[in-house]
Amino acid sequence: ASSPDEEWPEAEKAEKLARGAALKWASGVFYCPEKLEGLGQYRSRETQRNSSIQSRLKSTVQSYLEGVSAGLEQLRSAAQEVQSVCQDLGAARWALLDSADRFQGLQQMRALMAEHVQLASVVQVLPQLFSVHEVFSHTLQLLRGQQLLEAHAELMMMEHLRDDILSQLHLRGLSDAQATVLSYFGGLQELNESLAKQLWDIVGSSLRLVCEDPVLFVTAVRIIEREEKIDDTLLLEATFLPPGRPKGWRQKFYRVLRETITGAHFHGTHTDTEGPGLARHLAALQKAIVSELRVVKDLMVQCVPAHYNILSVCTATYHQALSGHLQDILREDLDKQALFLLLEWALRVYHSPEMMGHPDLLPEVDVSALGPLMSPELVDQTERKYVLKVKASVLEWMQRTLEVEFKEWFRDEEPETDHQGFFQSALPVIVMQMLNENIQVASLISDSLQQKVYNMALEELEAFLSRLREALVQCGKEHQKDRTVPKYYVSYLLAMLNNNLTLSSSVSSLHPDAACREVPTSLLAALDRTQKKACQLLLEELLLDLQPLCLQLPSRKWLAGSQLVSSMCEVIDKYAKDFSHVRKPIFTLLLTESELVVASQYLRALMQKKMVCKSEEERGQFCNRLLQDATQLRELFCGLGLDRSQQSLEAVFALRELIYLKDPALLSLEVLGFITKYSDVSDEHISTLLDLRGDVSKDVRHMVLEMMAQHPQVLPESYRPIFSTILVPAPELPFCLRKGKCA
Repeated sequence: ASSPDEEWPEAEKAEKLARGAALKWASGVFYCPEKLEGLGQYRSRETQRNSSIQSRLKSTVQSYLEGVSAGLEQLRSAAQEVQSVCQDLGAARWALLDSADRFQGLQQMRALMAEHVQLASVVQVLPQLFSVHEVFSHTLQLLRGQQLLEAHAELMMMEHLRDDILSQLHLRGLSDAQATVLSYFGGLQELNESLAKQLWDIVGSSLRLVCEDPVLFVTAVRIIEREEKIDDTLLLEATFLPPGRPKGWRQKFYRVLRETITGAHFHGTHTDTEGPGLARHLAALQKAIVSELRVVKDLMVQCVPAHYNILSVCTATYHQALSGHLQDILREDLDKQALFLLLEWALRVYHSPEMMGHPDLLPEVDVSALGPLMSPELVDQTERKYVLKVKASVLEWMQRTLEVEFKEWFRDEEPETDHQGFFQSALPVIVMQMLNENIQVASLISDSLQQKVYNMALEELEAFLSRLREALVQCGKEHQKDRTVPKYYVSYLLAMLNNNLTLSSSVSSLHPDAACREVPTSLLAALDRTQKKACQLLLEELLLDLQPLCLQLPSRKWLAGSQLVSSMCEVIDKYAKDFSHVRKPIFTLLLTESELVVASQYLRALMQKKMVCKSEEERGQFCNRLLQDATQLRELFCGLGLDRSQQSLEAVFALRELIYLKDPALLSLEVLGFITKYSDVSDEHISTLLDLRGDVSKDVRHMVLEMMAQHPQVLPESYRPIFSTILVPAPELPFCLRKGKCA
């Protein structure tokens, strides 16, 4: 036998730990001698603690032993009961084995009982089966009399009888007999179809019936709901599904309602896509849809269950049908008026208080969740089509305006003037009004369409300016052939300059955004080109009048004293008076360019090698004549308002100093100063001027040209060329007697 210490090693370990802890505590307490006096108190207190612990342990052990004793007693009682049950089960088993033969007779009894139940069921339904055809006839009469609820009740009864029989046959595996039952109840199919036809006719007339006879419509909805409940019940059981189930009449109700709405307004009729016809069609649609949605909201909603969401269904149907209808119309080749109507209707009218935002429809009708009536892509495509149509119209009007404008040029009267006396015509007003009206009309639709039309307007204006320049050139060519036609050619050119200036100042007002009036650089360039072309034609006209006079100088007659320059001044003064009919910036430009033309022509005449000074006296006379002419011309232009610093005639004064120089040896220095001031002077120009003096030797000429080669000039950025436009005649070739080589 094992010792208690071996059986309870934990107890031994616990005792050792307790002794060790007690020794540790005692050594700590009685380490000091003065604490030994309290030894008796410690002993008494520990004795009481041990007594308390022992009494609690005894109580706990006693309670535990009592629980164990009660458990053992219960186990003993349960074992006795289990043994008794086993004995009873054995006895029952032997009793059942003895009665097995007697149960064989009960099986036959059960079969007879089942057969009796079936026969009893058949006997119960026999009167109903025999009356089926009679019920069919009665139901048909009820349907003809529109007594739909009664007819449907009998129809449900017949269907229930048929379905019950078919279910029984299905459960017993008698599938062959089902065909006989279906044949016997064949009239149900006809009744179902007749009832369904009446129901869908009622649903198709629902908008009218809810106003005139809501009972009939409510009856149809009640029948549909009955059939839905039967469908749901059969689908939940899922053991046997009779033929024709599920009927799905609620979905059919929605489908018929949608087809009715769609067919009434969007199918079967040809839509007039011309402007007035389309406007009437859209107005009729707007009126009909608002009226019918009112009926649905106020009346039909009360006739159907809430879960039908009939108002939302009808709203979505109208929305989708309208969207498709607009797409069909947009497939046609529409004019700009029709395209504008469609855009306005889809983007403005449809959501306005006049239609889907009508006070009578809010807040129940909400199309915001249905998406746009026209997709952003379709809107953009339609806007582009509209812009193309407007562009064609604008092009036609502008071309007609241009034709009328140039037709007026050939009248025997000057162009009209404004209150300040400036020539003008109606062209810029017509063009700007046309473009501005189209931009303003587009703003009624959307910002994107307005921007598209604005961009188109600028492009067309630029193209119009190009055609205007071409017309100016053509008119100029015709005028060159006969300078008397048009009679007031110069006046109309001046009017065109004023018109161009008006266009330049007005084009920024076309921009849709008043805060952003920036004009594209290409259009500014086109306006500038038009202005330059008109100025060029005017200056060419001035040149034609000046050339006959310039051809007469320099000459001996001119040198002796003539009225050539006075005649030139008269021509210039005449044109200056004409120029006074243009606004100041153009007047200043024309005056500056005219002065340049006069200076260039005068210098060109001097460069033609028509005259060479034969003596110093003649050279002095020549220089005095130059001084008189240049001074007279300069004073004329100063009197017209052109400052001396802006005149090119200063070149004549500089050239006069070059010719007037008495010592040819100083020509190199004089020429250097001259080419420094007029950087576009070439060797040919200087050589011609040296020839004009008549006293320059080959050595001096060579020295001057060599100096020019050593001092090449670069044109300053602000330099205004004058000599580069003057061509010097080529030197004459040696005269040859024959076609052989020249000596």
